[in-house]
Amino acid sequence: MGSFKMATKIYSGSQATACLKECHYQRVLVICDPFMLISGMVKKVTNLLSEASIPYQLFSEIIPDPTIEVVTKGVAYAAAFQPDAIIALGGGSALDTAKAVRQIYQQATEDIAVQLVCIPTTSGTGSEVTSFAVISDPSVNGKYALVDDAMIPDIAILDPDFTLTVPSNVTADTGIDVLTHTLEAYVSTEATDFTDACAEKAMRMIWQDLPKVVAKGENRELREKVHNASCLAGMAFSEASLGICHSLAHALGGRFHIPHGQANALLLPHVIGFNAGIETNEDSLALCKYAEAAKLLGIRSMTDRATVNLLIAGIQKMTRTFGIPKLVTELGIAEAEFVKAIPEMAAAALKDKCTLTNPRKVTEANLADIYSRICRGGY
Repeated sequence: MGSFKMATKIYSGSQATACLKECHYQRVLVICDPFMLISGMVKKVTNLLSEASIPYQLFSEIIPDPTIEVVTKGVAYAAAFQPDAIIALGGGSALDTAKAVRQIYQQATEDIAVQLVCIPTTSGTGSEVTSFAVISDPSVNGKYALVDDAMIPDIAILDPDFTLTVPSNVTADTGIDVLTHTLEAYVSTEATDFTDACAEKAMRMIWQDLPKVVAKGENRELREKVHNASCLAGMAFSEASLGICHSLAHALGGRFHIPHGQANALLLPHVIGFNAGIETNEDSLALCKYAEAAKLLGIRSMTDRATVNLLIAGIQKMTRTFGIPKLVTELGIAEAEFVKAIPEMAAAALKDKCTLTNPRKVTEANLADIYSRICRGGY
């Protein structure tokens, strides 16, 4: 029996943040990254709270790849301030931190219901509508993908005005993350007609509009399209989950601190090739679905296998255009150091929750081989 739920209320469009005026909160904890504070962008939120005479407190100690320590500090802030709402403003790191903080705080105070409002400022993670949060543990150089319906935000505000000044390289990295979400959700073992509908729409939007936004970031209309695509992709994978591209990216990012979007860009062509059985000439459901996805993007050839090869080539062409490296060694990582870390990373990726819904069963050896390809070349 399948199911599909959409627990988050979504406000979208320019100036959508004004919807906060309709929220009657008593105390709000605003969680953001330091740039939101330094740039003054957080005032777009706090000014609205002040106008409504709602007391608030800021927690701005968010770092890329948020750690258990950062989450613990956030929970301490919440315990001291006792908010009835948490507003998260920023990229995936801020949103994931807020989701973990809200869940832990609510578990500790069972009699308090805390609303979670997420306002993404990048178009990539889709975290504003998902049950996922990724938290790092520096003690083991790893990342944990947490999955719990209790972490699904109550409100998501998709205001493209926050994304207009995002640098082109960050736009590219986060946009490739969106594309990866759509393709992994589409071939997931938990995919349904409902998740496919969200994934299909999002992949068409991101494929068409991402290159334009990377080239011309001040275009508000296109920014809104890419922002919406990110959210739709989040809706798809929140229900269908993901696959080994994210499992591998989590372990890779935890060990070498590569931006998540870049990690996905490095891995995605090889993961598609593996799942589709390109080198083994196996016919599979994943091969058919990747071919369907390619055709939705205007890519087709005489056979499904040839079509998927063209899809892989198209993704590589896009990432090259964006200046995203093809090999980890181009990121300044020594080949010997990377090769030495492969067994540990492969073991971590195999245990990642995203691996459970990958369309093809994997072993540590399979995952190690994919890591080798992004070091020494492959497709």
